[in-house]
Amino acid sequence: MTCDLTNPIFTNEAAAVAHLEASRWNQGVICPLCGSDKAKKMGGATQAGMFLCADCRGKFTVRTGTVFERSHIPLHKWLLATHLMASSKKGISAHQLHRMLGITYKSAWFMAHRIREAMAPAAGGTVGGGGRIVEVDETEIAPSRKSKTPLGGRKRANNKKFVSLVERDGKVRSAVIDGRNMNDVRTAVRMNLDPDSVLHSDGAQFYKGFMPIGKHESVDHDKMFAKRASGNKASIHCNTAEGYFSIVKRGIVGTFHHVSPAHLPRYLNEFDFRMNTRTKLGFNDITRAAAILKGAEGQRLTYRQVG
Repeated sequence: MTCDLTNPIFTNEAAAVAHLEASRWNQGVICPLCGSDKAKKMGGATQAGMFLCADCRGKFTVRTGTVFERSHIPLHKWLLATHLMASSKKGISAHQLHRMLGITYKSAWFMAHRIREAMAPAAGGTVGGGGRIVEVDETEIAPSRKSKTPLGGRKRANNKKFVSLVERDGKVRSAVIDGRNMNDVRTAVRMNLDPDSVLHSDGAQFYKGFMPIGKHESVDHDKMFAKRASGNKASIHCNTAEGYFSIVKRGIVGTFHHVSPAHLPRYLNEFDFRMNTRTKLGFNDITRAAAILKGAEGQRLTYRQVG
């Protein structure tokens, strides 16, 4: 199911505010300043959309305590940008947002990063568990002949590398790693993998001995891409992870063209989020955008942090 771009929430500010209020406070307004449920909407044209908390006496709006806070961009444009990023499989560039929303490129670039912050996974979450197969693989962005930037530069050693854990028929989690120290791969895997999972990897040495006996299977890519497992076990391969890498790379090379190493973790959040909310897992454009709005709560990203 796709979202109707003629929906008033994308063109009318009052409709956009009402939509976000209903999404955030469907069980009643909660003060983001103190957590009280004793808040009432204020009247008057100058305080439209403002709430007053009876306990802390603080004033707030539906933007307070979200990635939309302290933004002068109308909320209906935020909702449209959220929908566009949720529905674009390989991402949408800041230049495209700048043209479609009628805002400056600088504002569109910052807006996109704030939305990516709302796409970030919950802290402490892992993938796998319960004997589920999780494929692990690491990659880097291919060098560009035209670019001399740290990421995608002529020197391959300067490329930024990342590792992805892909639960077969499930979710994915990616993390940036230091290519000069492969112990970072083990650390990233340990932080994001449920220990009850079954890990499938290639023949890289740093995965050997990482999991208990019977919890790790590998395939030597110098000899084959996949191998049949004994008994009723699933085939051993990393093809799902490699397929995911192709989506990320096509998005970065074809849509964004250049990604700074400092911002790569947020771009990975974006691609991971769309993979984790894909149609096969029961999501569509509408529910995917709704998930971003939920993720926007309790998140803040200032220009000083991202600039």
